[in-house]
Amino acid sequence: MEKMKDKKIGEQVSKKMKEGWIRTAMMVEAMAISKDAVENALKKHVEKLEKEKCLLVYRKDFQDTSEVEKPLPNIPKGFSQVVELEAVAENFDRLVYIVLNYAPSSIEILEPESMKVGIGEAQGILNTIATIIHRFAASGGGGMIVST
Repeated sequence: MEKMKDKKIGEQVSKKMKEGWIRTAMMVEAMAISKDAVENALKKHVEKLEKEKCLLVYRKDFQDTSEVEKPLPNIPKGFSQVVELEAVAENFDRLVYIVLNYAPSSIEILEPESMKVGIGEAQGILNTIATIIHRFAASGGGGMIVST
């Protein structure tokens, strides 16, 4: 059954690549004050990411959780976990959206070797960034400083 599932996902990835999707690898790291908290948070984060229609995650590898001494001032001990993901994204605009909303620690574009971004997609990317900045400001997390 697992091989059929893997083959089916492989076929989906191949089809999406032929349609112009972008193959990417990313690492996402989470940190918390308990082992259970970090593992549960990262698992839920990846589950939410997998529900995005603009992305197909075809490989995920959760690394062992590690203990971290003094991860932040006044926090004597924390726990960190990393997941390595491979996925295909619908286009560059949607990949920017994923990066801004899911905050991978690192991202690599595996394919294609080069891309041409049209004016419509460039505007979409800028609007995605603007939306995130406004959402961040509206949540009380800050915003842009306007000089006068």
